[in-house]
Amino acid sequence: MTFEKTPGGTYGQTVPSFAVPLMKMFSPVMIWQARRGGHVAGLRLVVLTTTGARSGRRRQTVLGALPDGERAWLIIASAGGSAANPAWYHNLAAHPDQVEIQVAGQTQAVRASQLSGAERDAAWHKIVAAGPRYADYATKTDRLIPVIRLSTAA
Repeated sequence: MTFEKTPGGTYGQTVPSFAVPLMKMFSPVMIWQARRGGHVAGLRLVVLTTTGARSGRRRQTVLGALPDGERAWLIIASAGGSAANPAWYHNLAAHPDQVEIQVAGQTQAVRASQLSGAERDAAWHKIVAAGPRYADYATKTDRLIPVIRLSTAA
């Protein structure tokens, strides 16, 4: 499956300027919480490590993820309903085979693939069933929120 990027939207949720420094300040706390096996809004916290699309540097972010069988995880590039896709999404699209996730202290190499059509819709419904607050994000923007499967090597 190829990774075809979903375009950004024309409107969406905006992050207040004062929140950005706070998010950066709390990032280490969120990473610590994810490494200990924390949860948020019905999903498991994971640390996603990507390779920068332009810089080539390793980047870490904390996301909510839903197990998809024994060897895969589902994540969404919601950015809280923003018009733009999150930076980590662009990194995944550029380097879908240079990705790791850390779940409760265990690091796994994974391959990212973007879901589309009926497969995307089914995965979206699974995520929303586990974390109903994610459904609200889709109402805040006109972009189709990408759903990504992170699959471990067989």
